[in-house]
This record gives sequence, C-alpha cells and structure tokens, in this order.
Amino acid sequence: MQGMTKEILFSREAIHQRISELAGEIDNRYQDRELVVIGVLKGAFIFMADLIRSMQIPCVVDFVRVASYGTASESTGTITLAKDIEMDIRGRDVLIVEDIVDTGLTLTFLVDAMRKREPSSLAVCAFLDKRLRRKVSFEADYVGFSMDDGFVVGYGLDYGEKARFLPDVYIVTNL
Repeated sequence: MQGMTKEILFSREAIHQRISELAGEIDNRYQDRELVVIGVLKGAFIFMADLIRSMQIPCVVDFVRVASYGTASESTGTITLAKDIEMDIRGRDVLIVEDIVDTGLTLTFLVDAMRKREPSSLAVCAFLDKRLRRKVSFEADYVGFSMDDGFVVGYGLDYGEKARFLPDVYIVTNL
C-alpha cells in the first residue's frame, strides 16, 4: 500500500445507510421464510456480516470461494471453485453475497453452479457493480453501489490481501 494514492469513494456512513436499505428490500422479498446466505470469500465477508445483522428475517450462512484473479488487479478469466458450500440448498431460498461484480464471469459461473443444486430461488446481492468492465451479461438482483471503473479498496475489498480493514471504500490511483 506504500505509494498508493487513495480517495474516499463511499464513506462508512453511506455504506451503513445503503446496507440498511438493501436489508429492507431483502426482508420484504423473503418475509416469513428462512434464507440461505452464501458469502463469496474473501471480499464479501464484511459486507455480508453487516447485511445479515441488518436483516430481520431468519437466515443460515455458508461460504464459497471462487478464484479468478491471477494478479492483484486483473482477472485471468479462468474461474475455479476453491471452496464449496457445505449445506444442501435444494428447495431453499438462496442469496449469494458478493463484494463486486466486475467482468460478470465469476458470478455467472457461481450462479450456474448453484442453480444445478435446485434451490427454490436464487438471487445475488453485490456490494459494488462495475458495469463498464462486463465481459458477459450479468445483473445482480441487489446492488449496493455502482461505479464506472477504477480500482477500489476497503470494506473487504483488497489489493494483494491488503486494505480490507479500511472502513470506507477508496478509489485508488497510482498503484
């Protein structure tokens, strides 16, 4: 992170407000039902924790890890399932929680893999959506924030495993 120039893009206050709104939307959709929330490691864990604490519906949690980044900032385009979920999701309502929709390749891969397990419903909630980076058509059902392009860190988003701990989201220049 030395030599990195960063500027706040989304403040912790704006993040907290948006998560409350997302939780309300999710609560409305799944009221009176238990939701399986699947977090995509590692980037989504902070967002997911804050999101489920803001929700009012019962949920159970599992995690998956999907690898697609060869270097710290560029996707390789090759997706591998590094850690699978542990619970059976057949016939259950499932929400995948991801930190960022970038090329769309990773979430397309993951959604296809989860659909094969026959959940009752399947939705995606992404903290951040970078629309200009799409290589395949993909739309998350719930989006925290959208941005055109740029490299961001903080609030779970990292650069070479660093900067996840920052409570705000920063746009980084001068990598």
